[in-house]
Order: sequence, then structure tokens, then C-alpha cells
Amino acid sequence: MRPAIPNDTPEPAAPSTPASRARAEHWQERELLILREMARLVGKSLEPAHVIRDVLHLLSEFIGLNRGRLLLVDPGSGMLKIRHAYGLSRSEIARGQFAPSEGITGRAFSSGMTVIVQDIDADSEYLGRTVTRASLPQETVSYIAHPLAVDGVVVGVLAVHRLRRRDRALADDVALLRVVAAWIAQILKINQQLEQRTAALVSENATLKSALQRSPAAHGIVGESAGMRQLFEQLELVSQTTATVLLLGESGTGKEMFARALHLSSPRRDAPFVRVNCGAIPEALFESELFGHEKGAFTGATTSRAGKFEQANQGTLFLDEVGDLPLAMQVKLLRVLQERVIERIGGSREIALDVRLVAATSRDLNQLVREGQFRLDLFYRLNVVPLRLPALRERSEDIPALARHHLHQINQQYGRDANLTEDALRALAAYPWPGNVRQLRNLIERLVLLARQPAIDAAMVDAALSAEQITGLSYPDLSCPDRSIRAATVTDAKTLPDDPSQPATEWGIAQLEAALARAGGNKSRAARNLGMTLRQLDYRLRKLRKF
Repeated sequence: MRPAIPNDTPEPAAPSTPASRARAEHWQERELLILREMARLVGKSLEPAHVIRDVLHLLSEFIGLNRGRLLLVDPGSGMLKIRHAYGLSRSEIARGQFAPSEGITGRAFSSGMTVIVQDIDADSEYLGRTVTRASLPQETVSYIAHPLAVDGVVVGVLAVHRLRRRDRALADDVALLRVVAAWIAQILKINQQLEQRTAALVSENATLKSALQRSPAAHGIVGESAGMRQLFEQLELVSQTTATVLLLGESGTGKEMFARALHLSSPRRDAPFVRVNCGAIPEALFESELFGHEKGAFTGATTSRAGKFEQANQGTLFLDEVGDLPLAMQVKLLRVLQERVIERIGGSREIALDVRLVAATSRDLNQLVREGQFRLDLFYRLNVVPLRLPALRERSEDIPALARHHLHQINQQYGRDANLTEDALRALAAYPWPGNVRQLRNLIERLVLLARQPAIDAAMVDAALSAEQITGLSYPDLSCPDRSIRAATVTDAKTLPDDPSQPATEWGIAQLEAALARAGGNKSRAARNLGMTLRQLDYRLRKLRKF
């Protein structure tokens, strides 16, 4: 048995003759051809699967180093496995697996030295696992295993078969394999760096895309003030949960936009977002609207109908103006929140739901609880994550950006080319905006439609603001849940006495009925806008209508 020859033990040099010199030149030409092709392959592609196989093909065709294979460490098993090969079948590639210290291949890997087997039939350490002996030529076959190192760390083995009868020196084959192994190592290193950079860019892109999707600015919410930044951070944190969110803020602050942003930033973004305006549904229709009904449940129920909860299944249900919910519906809503099931009107089966609830109100729920108009247990169910939306007058630094944002949208909508001058923006920023963002947008829309020239200046803004019908309003601080709603009245009106027994003549019937008209006939909303309770409003109306 002949031992394996480590490293580059050369064969005895043959005497130099014209024939031997011609053979040497022949092999040198072929080596140069392989080196040129290697350089061309690098310029063509850096994909290891293609370039490494092509080089192994060249070694086989031009040099006679056959069945070339590159074995790399498998991250999962730690075994050396064939990753690239030429001249091997799929079954042979599948069999080519070795422990890092197993056989000739394992010895080359673990020692970091070239291992040469002069005759595979005479070396017991040669396992013949990949290619059976019957598949090889029936003559003396050698085997060379050369370690592959990247940045000084052995990561694999480059191995080939060669026939002993060839008229080419073994040392020349080993030297060429070293060059090829170094070239492959660089290909792997470059490819690894490209994969790492690509993975980093993909991760960064995914992070940025996710951040943009979660960002309220992606959903039309504009604001860079400290209060808005804090609100954005809170919204981003809570959007990834299923917790119930209660949005608090004055009318016109954008509660529905924030509810949509919360939905679109959450894992439920592809499921329905269903809005329910609790202040716009007649009390008799509340249960049917929310929970649905079966066919024949009541007169006019000619078909079965899914309610808002079912429509929002797997998604988000937004209950706007939840403070206007009737007490009877509050009890039923509480049961749904506790048990996560509903029953349609006229139905007998419970329907399990997965709905994320977002509620909003411009009313003081604490005050409503004290007045007996809102259930305390429901308040606790809704008030899991309260988010207060700042009034526009509290973030005046955002007004110029908001104004430009709405101006751009309105210009696109109406095909206009209006612009706001700097003094116009300052005038807008100085106004208290009792109607908040909704009032700002409406004013800009009016300015754009009525402007006779593209430039909208401060004089035009002042004229439009002076035409506003409702001025001088103040609103409650909803960040303090124990503070009752205290709203100022229309300009020049006197402060309303807290005691309904006080003379009602301090308020004119015209003022009260104007407030009712502005509230669309809704007494609760009119009383809230006037800073009184519903009982106080009813008392004053009765007293004044007697005169």
C-alpha cells in the first residue's frame, strides 16, 4: 500500500528531450487557455453554480483532471457535501458526503494540506463513496484533494481524479489546482459579500417599507410637532397588537384618519376596515346595524343581513362617536367585547368573531359616566389604550404643512394652480381653528374656489376667516379624564348657569334653536356644543318656549 502524499511531493523529473519540451509547451498552452477562460468567466458572471462548473469542465477537457467536485460545509449538518461538480451524476453527488475528518477528503479539510493518493486501489483511506470503482477506468487512478480557504479559513475541498499514465507531471496538476482553488475562493468570497449586501439591502428595504406603511404620514396624516410625533410613536407601538384603542379628541381632529392608519399599519391591513357612526344611526336600528338580522326577524327583513361586526371579521371595526351609543346597546356591546361572539336578531346561533375594535369620541366619557349616560364597565373595556389627538391650536407649527398638503389635494381635485403666500401661511398659523383640521381644509377649499388669482395672500385669508360663522369656541382637555366638558358659547353670549333653576332668560330662544340647527336637531350634541347637559338644555327650552 502506498501512503498518501501530502502537499506537493513531485514526481521524478524526466530527462529533457525535444519531445518532452513539446509536450510541456502543449500543456502550458492548455493551462493558459484555462486561465484566460477563467478571467472571461469572471467578467461574464459571478454566479458560483455556473462559473465553477465551467472551470471544472475545462480541467476535465483540457488537462484530464476528471470528475471535479467542490465540497463545502453544510451549515445544518456540519458535513462536507458536494455543492458543485462536473462529470458526476445526481446520485453520485448525493452520496458525496463526508465528516470533516473522514477519508481523504476529510483529511484535506481538517489538516488544511493537499492530500494525494497515487493509486486509489492501494489506499485504504480512500473510501470510494462518491464514485464506485466500477465506474472508473480499469487502470491506475489517482485522487487529489486540495483544501479551499477563504481569508485563511478552510471552508471546503476541491477534489479530482487523474489517470497515472498521462504524460503530464503530477506536480503541474497540483500547481494548477492551487490556482483554480484560489480563484474559486475569491468567487465564493465575492458572492458571499454580494449576498450579505443584498440581504442587508433587502432587510433595510423591508424595514423602510414597513416603517412607511406604519407611518401615519403614509395615510395622509401630516404633522411634525412634538405632540404629533409622540402620537405617531404610540400608534406604531399599539398597531401591532390587538388591544382596543380609544381615540379622544375634538371634532375635526382626524379621528377616523388615525383609526384607518392604525388599521393599515397593523397585520390586519388586508382585512376589512368598517366604520360605524354611532351618532347617525337611529336608536331602533342600532342592533340590526351592528349585529345583523335573519330573514323574517322583523317586518321588512326579507333577507338575512350581516351586521357591521361580521363585516369587520378578521379586520377592524371603528365605532365613531361611541359616546352617543344608547344605554341598551352599551350592554350588548359590552357582552360582545367580553365573549367575542354575536347573535343576529332573530337568530339562535352564536357567531365567533375576531375583530379589532377602535372607538372614538369627542365627548368626555367620564362626565357621561357620572351622569349615568355611559356604563362604567364599558368605559373600562374601551379605555384599554387611550390616545389623545391634539387640537390644531395646540400644534400651530403643523399648520403650514397641513395647509400645503390640503392645497395640493384641492388643486388636483379641481384642476387649479393656487398657492399660499408666506404671509397667508402665517395668518393661518395664528388662527385658533375651533373646527380643527376639518375647518382648515374647508377654508382652503373655499379660498381656492373663490380666488381670482393663483396667489392667495394674507388679506384673502383674513377675509375668509372673518366670514366664519362660529368663532371663539373653546374645548375640553380630553387628556384629563376627570375634567368635565366646558365649552364656551357663541360670541357675545353669557355664561350658562350650572343650576337649571336659574333664570333661563339669560339665554335667548334664538340662540338655543340656532345651536340645535347647527347640531342637526340632535339635542345631546347641541347641549354639548353649548357647554351644558341635556337636562339643562331641555329645561331652558321649556322655559323659553312658554314666553
